[in-house]
This record gives sequence, C-alpha cells and structure tokens, in this order.
Amino acid sequence: MPRLAAASLAGTAIEFYDFFVYGTAAALVLGPLFFPTFSPLAGTLAAFATFGVGFVARPLGSVLFGHVGDRHGRRPVLVVSLLLTGASTVAVGCVPTYDTIGVAAPLLLLVLRFLQGLGLGGEWGGAVLLTAEHAPAERRALWSSFPQVGPAVGFVLANGVVLVLSATLTEAQFTQWGWRVPFWAAGALAVLGLWLRSSLPESPRFLEIDDHARVPLVEVVRDHWRLVLLTAGALSVGYAIFYAVTTWSLAYATERLGVTRTVMLACILAAVVAKGALTPLMALLGDRYGRRPLCLAGCAAAALWMFPMVALLATGEPLPMFLGILGALIAFVTMFSVIAAYLPELYAPRVRCTGAAVGYNLGGVLGGALTPIVATALAEHSGRVPWGVGAYLTGVALLSLGCFVLLPETRPVPGQVAGHATGPGPVAATEAAAGECA
Repeated sequence: MPRLAAASLAGTAIEFYDFFVYGTAAALVLGPLFFPTFSPLAGTLAAFATFGVGFVARPLGSVLFGHVGDRHGRRPVLVVSLLLTGASTVAVGCVPTYDTIGVAAPLLLLVLRFLQGLGLGGEWGGAVLLTAEHAPAERRALWSSFPQVGPAVGFVLANGVVLVLSATLTEAQFTQWGWRVPFWAAGALAVLGLWLRSSLPESPRFLEIDDHARVPLVEVVRDHWRLVLLTAGALSVGYAIFYAVTTWSLAYATERLGVTRTVMLACILAAVVAKGALTPLMALLGDRYGRRPLCLAGCAAAALWMFPMVALLATGEPLPMFLGILGALIAFVTMFSVIAAYLPELYAPRVRCTGAAVGYNLGGVLGGALTPIVATALAEHSGRVPWGVGAYLTGVALLSLGCFVLLPETRPVPGQVAGHATGPGPVAATEAAAGECA
C-alpha cells in the first residue's frame, strides 16, 4: 500500500501540476499576450475562459477513460492520461503569442487546454480507484487520501516554479519567455510519472469482476443519473473554493489591490502546503466517523467563512490574506480528504470508474470552470471588498450542503467484506433520496 499510494500521489501531483500551471499563467500573463486587443479586464476574463475549457473537457475525459477503466482495467488509464496531459502542457509552452500568429494563438490555447482537461478527467478515476480498491476497508479513506494530496503537491510545484521565476526575472523577461518554463518542465515530470507507474499492479476488484459493463456510460446514465447529479452538485463547492483562492484571488490581488505577484503567490503556497499536510489527518477522521459527517461539516464551514475570507483578502496585507485563504482551504480539505473513498463506495465495481469520475468532474464544471469568471466580474462591480464574490461562494456552499444531505453514508461497518462496501444499499438509498428530491 505505501508503494501504491506513493505512485498514485506522484502521478496526480504531476497531472495537476500541468493543470494548475495554466491557471497561474491565465491569472498573470495570458490575457495581454494572447488577447492584446481586449481591455485588461476583458483580457483576464478571456484567459479565464480558456482556463474553463479544461473543466468542460474533464467530464468527456472521464467518459472516455472511464470506459477503458471499467472494460480493460484501471492501470491503462493512468499511463495514457498522463501522456496526454503532459504532451499538451509542453505544447502550451511552445505556442506563439498573438503578436506572432494572430488569432491562431488563442485558438491553439483552447485546443491544448481541452486536451489537458481530457487527460485529467481520466487521471483522477484511475489513480483513486487503483488505490481505493487495494486498500483495506477500515483504512480506505486514509490510503485513498494520498492521491488527493497530489493536487496540493502539483499546485506547490507549479506555483513554486512561477514564484522562483517571478522573483529572479525582470518583468520583461518573465513576460517574454519566463512564463513558458513551467510548461516545458512538464515533459520531464511526465517521464518521471510514467516510470513510477510502470510497475503498478491492476486493481484486485477489477480482476474479480466476471461481467463487465458493455457500455458503462449507458448503465450509469440509466441506473444512477440522480446519483451522478447529486455528487456533482455536492463537489461543486470544493472546486469553487479552491479556484477562487488559488486563481481568482491571484488576479484580484495583483490587478485590483496592487499586491506584488511574489507576495500573493507566497500566501497561496503556504496555505496549500497546510492543506496538503492536513489531508491524511482528516481522512483518518473519515475512517473513524464516516465520510458524510466530514462532508457536511466542511460545507457548513465553507458557507460561514466565505464573507470573512473576502474581507481578509481585501485588506491587501499578507497575514490577513493568508488566514483568509487558509480558513477556506481547511473547509475544503475537510470535505475532499474523504471524497476519494466516498465516491467509489457509492458505485458498483462494474461501472465505478465511469460513475465516480463523471460525478467528480461534472462538479469541476459547476464549481471550477465558472468561479474565476464569475468572481472576476462580480469583483469588478463592487467596492474594495468584493461582497458579491462572498455571496456567490456561500450560495455554492449551501447548494452542495443540500446535495450531501441527500447522499448516504458508505463507511464500511464490521462484518462487511473488504472491497464490497459498494452494494445495493448505498446506491438504492441515494436513488430513493434523489427521487424524493426530484
């Protein structure tokens, strides 16, 4: 389990590095370089729109790679998704700017961002399931949390590279070529990830399945569509929080408040490091007290913290900004530390790769794709404190809280067979609850 967890963590870290480095570049430089004919606000919104394309592609990637994972195994998904994401990220670093090739530049960004999202849509399901389906039932949340640490590591890597470049290069050097370096580094990271994953064993639960779903997506849509919608709604707050504090706040602080890029990156990095360290600890609580209680507590904390968070951000001072971001990420990790165990346990093994990944990535469309765009627009029409952003994030948190209320608990109880935590009970209960809601 330690070797498997380490390989899954490394893989998700590398793929999320690829995904996050684009978000950082979108907040800092892509607007003026690829949309120079727009106003500064419109350029930032356009850059965030290309950022959002990756989220739209993620559910499609979860369908494509989920089919492979449910039909042919979890392991092949990890290799192909890593190759796709890594290659498209390196290519982003090679795209000429608008001044060189005109409108083709932003169009190429859109295509490559779509491919990034396609690969990442398959990555999460494969990495999480391979770990969760190997893990002993009584420690499934703990072991499954290690792939969930990967996004924090990927974010620290991506923003750490940008922070070093920002601190050592002049503004002209960073804008001219420095922003491309993190994208080029993705190639070396992808090679490392492929080496780490080359010897991973296939999931024992997949090998036990005698009757594989012929078309997993059809079965998921037909039998579990309410469950998919509930999980997507439930997870949307996590994406909204994460991309509000790591992407929107970076653009808001540097453009509206005059905070230096280096200071803001340092505040975000420190909070994300704390989030990554807390993830396994919160997962232990999920093994002890259940998945659903932690998710409900995290949603409630998010709803209560969003207004204080934007007030702290608006100070423009490093310590208050750090505390605002840290509080939001603690609420986030309270929920997402157990999601890697929770979602697979909700679906039957024959459609688990497709069902869990589609629900997870649809939540990304609802919460992650729209948040930087909506928050930027709301902040532009508010005073120094962007209360509209706080209201928007609070609303998303309440929506997710309602969805989690309708989902069942799945934590294995004594007497259940390891690996069989997903049975007709949780799914049936969820379908019934969703039917009542509808």
